[in-house]
Amino acid sequence: MTLSAAEILGHPQFVPALRAYSTQLRGQFDQSPRLSRMLASHQRWLLSQAAFALQLEYDPLQPGSGLTTTNLREIITSNNAASRNTVLNFLDQLLSYKFVRIVGDPNRRPKRYEATEIPTRAMHQWLVTNLELLDQLDGGDRAATLMAQPELFRLIQPQIARRACLNPSWLEPPSRVALFLWTEAGGLVMDELVRRAMDLAPDGEGYNIGRIDARLMAENFMISRTHLQRLFRRAVETGCLYWPDGDRNHCILRRDFLDEYCGWQAIKFSIVDFAYERICGPVRLGKHDPRLGAVSGL
Repeated sequence: MTLSAAEILGHPQFVPALRAYSTQLRGQFDQSPRLSRMLASHQRWLLSQAAFALQLEYDPLQPGSGLTTTNLREIITSNNAASRNTVLNFLDQLLSYKFVRIVGDPNRRPKRYEATEIPTRAMHQWLVTNLELLDQLDGGDRAATLMAQPELFRLIQPQIARRACLNPSWLEPPSRVALFLWTEAGGLVMDELVRRAMDLAPDGEGYNIGRIDARLMAENFMISRTHLQRLFRRAVETGCLYWPDGDRNHCILRRDFLDEYCGWQAIKFSIVDFAYERICGPVRLGKHDPRLGAVSGL
């Protein structure tokens, strides 16, 4: 039985769980800042999920399968998530930073890529973190199951990526959420705002997230201070943030904006839960999947 987006959003523990989730993502950023910084926009998130799925779906008996420029372009451009040139630049960047490598003869066309150790570990940890949030809502054992049988990862992640890239509500965030998520490193900024949203402001209109030091935040996230200040100005203009009585020490994250963000994130978590159940439901029932080894004991 999977959790729907509405059930996740309406759960009383979802906001605290999302806050903890954002804190965990910040910790993962600290482990690999360059990789996290590269993938911290919604467009890059879609590209990375699709790319990883293609790698995991590689079948040596099917010529042309796996992570290639052509295959990634077909997924991403079909839903207008990115242009052909963006796909090419994305793979070139991953290659230059050694987050992917070319497999086999580099002169063969199409070139096939595979992720190196750091992004592979990061993607696995991302999935565990998402499953942990779902477990907090219903007392499940999804994360423990994945950690006990890590080979499930290569079946679950492509399910998530394929469904996320086809879900229009996830592809197109609400306009105020998109203000952050479609911009450079906007996902990192949003995680930082959410993890700080601990206490309701006295007026009940939002959460006091303390002082925003644009210089320090820009330095931490390796982004332009000017870009970040512009983002915050637009966030104030569109009603995402405000400073009560001009007090710069107490920035308020508006409650209705956090609700919008939670609603959008709930869509992603419902996709993750559906993908997990589609793979692990049959495993729990003892049905054999030839892509796995023995499933006894689950």
